[in-house]
Amino acid sequence: MVSITYLTPTVCKLMKVESPWSSLAEPSEIILNYAERVVGKDIIEKTFIYAPDAIGTSLYNDYKDQFKEVESICPFKIELNAELPTYTPVCFGSMFTGSPPEVHGIKKYEKPVLKCDTIFDTLSRANKKVAIVAVKNSSIDTIFKNRNIDYYSLEYDPQVNEMTDLLILGQNYDFILTYNQEYDDVMHSTTPRDPLALKAFNNHLKAFTKLANSFNKKNRKYNRIIVFAPDHGTHIDATTGKGSHGTDLPEDVEVNHFWGIFKGK
Repeated sequence: MVSITYLTPTVCKLMKVESPWSSLAEPSEIILNYAERVVGKDIIEKTFIYAPDAIGTSLYNDYKDQFKEVESICPFKIELNAELPTYTPVCFGSMFTGSPPEVHGIKKYEKPVLKCDTIFDTLSRANKKVAIVAVKNSSIDTIFKNRNIDYYSLEYDPQVNEMTDLLILGQNYDFILTYNQEYDDVMHSTTPRDPLALKAFNNHLKAFTKLANSFNKKNRKYNRIIVFAPDHGTHIDATTGKGSHGTDLPEDVEVNHFWGIFKGK
């Protein structure tokens, strides 16, 4: 099974920028082949990555019908394994450096600013205009600080999504990463299939659909990619009876990413 570290070298290859110096992963050949069928050898000019927290494969398997709009936009699904331990900063650190925890340095639930090279560094060196839009003090908001990119740190998911839409429509960004966390928050206080958690999960799907459609409409003249890219899954902790993650259980480790690749008109 491919690791989530694949994402950074794959996006870098498509956008024709170097991979981070610390990246050990190889780009996904199946994604590269998919891209070649759509845009040939041409460069990908615009990228939007939506990173919802804790949307694992088990959730997809149980609620495939709810993913129909996601898959209509991003029809190419790739099955992946999260890096261990399956905590948010470990997983997103791995995803956006292209390196495992022993290289990027986050090996537990902690949120230091990463010192190693990341996708944001290499995009910045290539003079790409980059934005991270995330909930304030979340892992993504914290661990990738101090890069020559734009940071938008907002109160919670609705504000994050509103800002993302404004940036898509009003700014000419080459790369936007948007992070949402409501499902993870709710399932930790309830269970992964609690009605409140499922409502949060559906909020993520709706937010992605709205933002992806906005991105596609605004950037229709550019070759572009959209990726729905969660970090890990969830399970019910036997001791607390509530949602959790961080283990090597399949429910925590297995995730799907969904890709849409579009040729400019």
